[in-house]
Amino acid sequence: MIAMQQELNQFEKSEVWELVPRPSNQSVIGTRWVFGNKMDENGIIVRNKARLVAQGFNQEEKIDYEETFAPVARLEAIRMLLAFACFKDFVLYQIDVKNAFLNGFINEEVYVEQPPGSQSFNFPNHVFKPKKALYSLKQAPRAWYERLSKFLLKTGFKMGKIDTTLFIKTKENDMLLVQIDVDDIIFGATNVSLCEEFSKFMHSEFEMSMMGELNFFLGLQIKQLKEGPLDTTLGPFSHFRPIRHHPRPT
Repeated sequence: MIAMQQELNQFEKSEVWELVPRPSNQSVIGTRWVFGNKMDENGIIVRNKARLVAQGFNQEEKIDYEETFAPVARLEAIRMLLAFACFKDFVLYQIDVKNAFLNGFINEEVYVEQPPGSQSFNFPNHVFKPKKALYSLKQAPRAWYERLSKFLLKTGFKMGKIDTTLFIKTKENDMLLVQIDVDDIIFGATNVSLCEEFSKFMHSEFEMSMMGELNFFLGLQIKQLKEGPLDTTLGPFSHFRPIRHHPRPT
């Protein structure tokens, strides 16, 4: 119940939708709750999750949405990034954007039912008209990618010509690399000050829930090792060691 209320509070804070009278000439997409647990790389539950999703299987192409495409990172690209970070001897970090898809704006006219168990007392037959992308809407991944990529390009990044999920920013002789896979983001730089700068302006635009050294991405469990005495500062690590690979679900 607490997790559900936190999700709805996030919707209100992000101004995701507005309550409107039910349309007479357009279909309304259902909503449902999905519950789960967020676990760390050791399989330990760190928090309970409740996510409100749209029943996107009811959407009709050319009526409810136009385009769904959003690029995803290839495992080969991640391995190349790990190798480059090893060669340049810098740390990779990962960040978690809270409710990433809710940051994407949608252009189509879409209506969804009120969340089960949370209907308005005064307007029980009204529906919500989303202004931002809900999870499981067909256009949600594309909308989020457009929002994030435009923000990165506006702040001085250049998009990879071959891999459009890779963004690069240079400053004098240093380089900052950002790899995205839908709502998962990893980054690293030859100068740690660029990482700190990136974290700050990401926090200024999006609500972030965590930042830490990369240890799990696309099913690849990674341990960043450092030769010599253990250093708890943001010092460079000598190499990366893939521990275990968990295949991505198809």
